[in-house]
Amino acid sequence: MKDNLKGKYSLVASIITSVVITVLFMFLAIIKNNTDISPMYTQVDIIGGALFVFLLTMIVSASIWPSIIEKYVSK
Repeated sequence: MKDNLKGKYSLVASIITSVVITVLFMFLAIIKNNTDISPMYTQVDIIGGALFVFLLTMIVSASIWPSIIEKYVSK
């Protein structure tokens, strides 16, 4: 039962972390693009970058969160 909870907590933590970092990336990219006189990037570039950021953060957070959660759930 505890292993099942660890997996669920890890998945939820990974998704939340990835979504937060992706939203931060999108926010900063849109602000940067809107402050330029002539926009440097198109919407497709920003969305593609956000997808790339989401995938990378999912991979990294999926490898980091399980060890962190295991420390706290096993207590």
